[in-house]
Amino acid sequence: MIPCFGADTALLLIDVQVGVDALEHWGGPTGRRNNPDAELVMSELLTPWRAAGRQVAFTRHDSREAASPLKFSLPSGAQKPGFEPQPGDVVVEKDVNSGFIGTSLDVDLRRRGINRLVIAGFFTNFCVETTTRMSGNLGFDTYLVHDGCATTNRIGLDGTDHDPELVHAMTIANLHGEFCTAITGADATGLLGADADHLERSQGNE
Repeated sequence: MIPCFGADTALLLIDVQVGVDALEHWGGPTGRRNNPDAELVMSELLTPWRAAGRQVAFTRHDSREAASPLKFSLPSGAQKPGFEPQPGDVVVEKDVNSGFIGTSLDVDLRRRGINRLVIAGFFTNFCVETTTRMSGNLGFDTYLVHDGCATTNRIGLDGTDHDPELVHAMTIANLHGEFCTAITGADATGLLGADADHLERSQGNE
């Protein structure tokens, strides 16, 4: 764990769009979601991140699937309230799971001097997982805010209904220590604040 998140660290929010609430599409007829507080955790991280003047980035998903609620042509393709991009944010539009495939995300971040990512969003085992894996493989020092992510139940090939909390937990377990460091939103906020404390001490020693 590093001592603080500096100016080389960006917050990347994955697909925080209205359509993620269409649980019948994602989890089948009995669609269920874990972690109803994911949006709150993301919001409580986004606010101080902007206040600190740190880089914010978004991926937005425009699905190739005709039945998907994550299409820009539908109202459900819109950003959730409170998560609208602002001037200066990096925003990329994708139509596959990874935020790095077919987009300028890698170049956009590196041009801004970003080499560390703090990731949260939807869904834990889909676009969050794929983007996190690629982030680590591309050399970004990657942190995954696990309580700022959520997913739905999944129906297995044998018909087993896998609980969303189990799907979420297994995804985090697979990623942590190999592709990223999993932390809480409170951890991330603390590391952001620690940078301000570190800067103040440094200036005081000049």
